[in-house]
Amino acid sequence: MKLYAAALDFRAVAREFGVPETFAPEVHADAAAAADRRAARTDLRDVPFVTIDPPGSMDLDQAMHLAEVVDDATGAAGWRVLYAIADVGGLIAPDSLVAAEAMRRGQTIYLPDEPTRLHPAALSEDAGSLLPDVDRPAIVWDIVVGADGEPTSWDVYPGLVRSVARLEYMEVQATFDVGDPHPSIAALPELGRARQGSALRREAINLRLPSQTVAPTGDGRWELHLDARPPVMDFNSEISLLAGMVAGQMMAEAGVGVLRTLRPAGEEALAEFRVAARALGYELADGAGVAEVSAFLAGVDADSPRGMAVMKDASRLLRGSGYQRLGALDDGSAEASEGVPVHSGVGGPYAHVTAPLRRLIDRFGLEYCLAIAAHRRGETATLEVPAWVDGGVDEAISSMATSGQLASRVDRACLDLTEAVVLEPWVGHAFDSAVLHDRGEEVEVFVFEPPVFANCRGTTEAGVPPEGSAPRISLVTADPSNPVEPRVLFAWPAD
Repeated sequence: MKLYAAALDFRAVAREFGVPETFAPEVHADAAAAADRRAARTDLRDVPFVTIDPPGSMDLDQAMHLAEVVDDATGAAGWRVLYAIADVGGLIAPDSLVAAEAMRRGQTIYLPDEPTRLHPAALSEDAGSLLPDVDRPAIVWDIVVGADGEPTSWDVYPGLVRSVARLEYMEVQATFDVGDPHPSIAALPELGRARQGSALRREAINLRLPSQTVAPTGDGRWELHLDARPPVMDFNSEISLLAGMVAGQMMAEAGVGVLRTLRPAGEEALAEFRVAARALGYELADGAGVAEVSAFLAGVDADSPRGMAVMKDASRLLRGSGYQRLGALDDGSAEASEGVPVHSGVGGPYAHVTAPLRRLIDRFGLEYCLAIAAHRRGETATLEVPAWVDGGVDEAISSMATSGQLASRVDRACLDLTEAVVLEPWVGHAFDSAVLHDRGEEVEVFVFEPPVFANCRGTTEAGVPPEGSAPRISLVTADPSNPVEPRVLFAWPAD
């Protein structure tokens, strides 16, 4: 579904929030001079890796090759996953200008007109990107997965790879729909479903959020639309989650690393979600806990506006995420962590290690895993983490927290601005809605067409509409005059 908005100035949002819009010339020059710094790599250029990304993407962090395997000892079937990750740590020196700038930025900030990259294009869209038909340094996850979706063995090492194709999500889905996928990823649906079954057994909250995005039309205007989420996108995500969970397990066993954490959903949050789900027309029993919610979400059609709304509301169950350093080497650099922190969204230890071109912390996580793997293989007598990793990870965690808050505020501001512009001509009109949450003088509502979340006030002595109801409401305000604080407000009952 598409609704057109007039020309929008997202640069005003970037300036208001202090998003860096350019790199200094010397940082560009430093990125252009990046070269492979690792002494040895496993040559995997004969493996036909492919990438799967959104249309037009040039910062390609991941490439994969999947193959069916049979265990010689047991005869059990499974898959071998070769998952190549851009080796940023192998291309830039830890004391370089590029590394310092990345530490300041934390992550790529996405605005609809132009993203603010973590690294200059010479690195993120060229030398470090896993583009097709060129040799590229990579960190390769080598994981064997059983038929039940559980990893049975794994390793990670520096590699030299050569992608053979840059694929896009809708293109890949179309090939599966007609039964003619690329051979390198032919096993993706079966493997993805096996991994999803594993997630359900872990009682993980798996959100399949369609993208509510703002995109240019090509004629100077912008459009707000709800993108369908093809199944292949979820299957592809499972490969990234697999690597992150293996990385988390490696760090937990070694007692050193940096984990992505998420506290469990509390009963109050679960109760609020049950109300919202019923307001949107779904059946969810009173007292449904995490396991029941996990199973419920697995059956939701996330491509519909109603499904999008319940998925988005379920994201409230995954609040409180962060990063935590796990232990330290015996150099007094940090106190050991008490226990192993887990990520409730995946049901176990988890680490960000698959997007180093776009996320600072992944470069650190990958170096921890390389050190752990080398020690497990007997290549080092002791666990030898590079000094810049153990000495800089706390600053990287701080940078991720700051940049994460900035990214959330910018994303919300851009979407709010577009919604206000789209809705401005419709002030005074009535819309169908569902009341999700009572916030006192206002209630939070989901408007089905166009698909937006907004606040609604009562205009009579009856007050606001009750939670769980599906009232007709009137748009009373849609003011985009302040690009960073646009206002959209509905009223009940509808005129």
